[in-house]
Amino acid sequence: MELAECLAFFASVEVLEDLSPAELELIAPLATLRKYGSGECVCRQHEPLEDLLLVKRGRLIVSQQDAQGVDQPLTSFSDGEFVNESSIISQTLEIEHYVTARAIQATEIVHFNRQRFMGLLKQYGGLSVKVYSKVAKIVSRRLQNANSRRGNVTYLYRSKNRRWEHDLLGDREVAAEAYYGVQTLRALENFDISGVRLNLYPYFVNALAMVKKAAVLANHDLGLIETELKDAIVQACDEICLGALHNQFIVDMIQGGAGTSTNMNANEVIANRALEILGRSKGEYSVCHPNNHVNLSQSTNDAYPTAIKIATIHYNRDLVVVLRQLIGAIDQKAEAFRNVLKMGRTQLQDAVPMTLGQTFKAFSSSLKEEVGRLNHNADMFLKINMGGTAIGTGINAHPDYATKVEGHLRAVTGMPLYLAEDLIEATADTGAFVMYSSALKRLSVQLSKICNDLRLLSSGPRAGFGEIHLPAMQPGSSIMPGKVNPVIPEVVNQIAFKVIGNDLCVTMASEAGQLELNVMEPVIVECLFSSVEMLKNGMRVLADQCVAGITANVEKCQSYVQNSIGLVTALNPYLGYEVSTALAKEALESGRGIYELVLEKGLLTRETLDEILKPENMLGPRSGS
Repeated sequence: MELAECLAFFASVEVLEDLSPAELELIAPLATLRKYGSGECVCRQHEPLEDLLLVKRGRLIVSQQDAQGVDQPLTSFSDGEFVNESSIISQTLEIEHYVTARAIQATEIVHFNRQRFMGLLKQYGGLSVKVYSKVAKIVSRRLQNANSRRGNVTYLYRSKNRRWEHDLLGDREVAAEAYYGVQTLRALENFDISGVRLNLYPYFVNALAMVKKAAVLANHDLGLIETELKDAIVQACDEICLGALHNQFIVDMIQGGAGTSTNMNANEVIANRALEILGRSKGEYSVCHPNNHVNLSQSTNDAYPTAIKIATIHYNRDLVVVLRQLIGAIDQKAEAFRNVLKMGRTQLQDAVPMTLGQTFKAFSSSLKEEVGRLNHNADMFLKINMGGTAIGTGINAHPDYATKVEGHLRAVTGMPLYLAEDLIEATADTGAFVMYSSALKRLSVQLSKICNDLRLLSSGPRAGFGEIHLPAMQPGSSIMPGKVNPVIPEVVNQIAFKVIGNDLCVTMASEAGQLELNVMEPVIVECLFSSVEMLKNGMRVLADQCVAGITANVEKCQSYVQNSIGLVTALNPYLGYEVSTALAKEALESGRGIYELVLEKGLLTRETLDEILKPENMLGPRSGS
């Protein structure tokens, strides 16, 4: 960079804006400009943080690994934004990047060697005070946002600049950095309800962008949108699908207005990003308008439920992947325990012998049924009502728009989506949500039953069943030393209760539909997404932190079999019902075991008795001797 260009750019950056021209000239020699192509990694989480990164031109998407090592998009950075300025105030020289940053378009990054930059601050006291003061204000602002339920991630990076926007209710001031507009701002103020923002569900944000992309492509095919504007809107949508701008989707999931606030949040963000791509300023809606262009040929009442359905299909795929992983973990235990004989129980009373492997095989079989149920019910979301606009009549849309947008949605999503035969019926219908919620409830019931069994079988360790050992995950009591609780099955039980409650909410919200629209869809989608997320996380924890570490108490299992009254059932074909009944009565009255009494009375030899009680002879149909 030329010095004049360098100084002009630095003066526009929040961290450096208070510095004098002479102070900026001290910093300029430390700067190195590097160029990155789309998709190129700028820094990686856990790598040494050697440089301060300042975006000169372009856009970075920043992500952080979750507990499972999956990158989760956090936010994006564009012109004039530092990625890691907070590291300036750390006195530790050797630190790591806490995020991964990738360019999502051609991007220019100014690199400052961190140690040299900090050395310069130590050398010049006035410069140091200005920079540290500005960084401290930014960090404080971020902390305030982090501790506020009404927090808006946009304010993490805001400057003093503002713009004015206008809607039906009048003029409002919007932060210059914000990609959302006045209608989103009003929704943020009106719906401080759950604290759960749209950006908590990235598939939903991506699905909104996919719907808008398909719509603008259809409108362009019909000659309703010029090519330059279409390209800008498509690029904005593509960037969102890559994870950019998710921090701008700030509306509460639960809202009045049948999802209008969500739809407008998407329209405004896409419009303002498209304006940037066109070289315009945010808010120049005469060039690209949220309603007139991004929302063209649509209504919230077809765009919003279509996005919900696309997102839910994605979430279901993830859910099924985790469910299959849990099934695999249980199958491994079924194989490992195939020869561990134990007592089966009905009504919590001794029944007949079985193996611990059969117990786990039954767990696996019950969950395998749920895979098909979930996928079958999720297929209902392939039917969409795009093109129906307000109530399904297609008002304000071109006659060919519905079929055009259907084709583009298939291409954009890679899903075999298809238009409902009756768009009026489809606009008001929420039956698919009810059916899918019922599948989530059914899965929850199965999981909760399995967890109940795991808790019972591991109870004790000395005054309970104690047939299996669950891995010890944490101390179990603040008062009882040595106590360890089955915390993982317990949390999955609680997840199941919550999902069952969400299913009731979905049922009531669906029933509350009136005439040509169900305005309760926001709470329906919040319940569905919440249920899927909890189940996915709960099953992953159950598989990795519980099932994988279960061991069998073989001696305890065998002792229960040998001392159980239920053992007599297996001997019934060999001794007859009357003799077996007498044995059971004597065992109950004397407290002695069936095995012991059979040998004492000479009813069977030890060899014959042991042969009968072999696992392979106890576990299925067998004729008497």
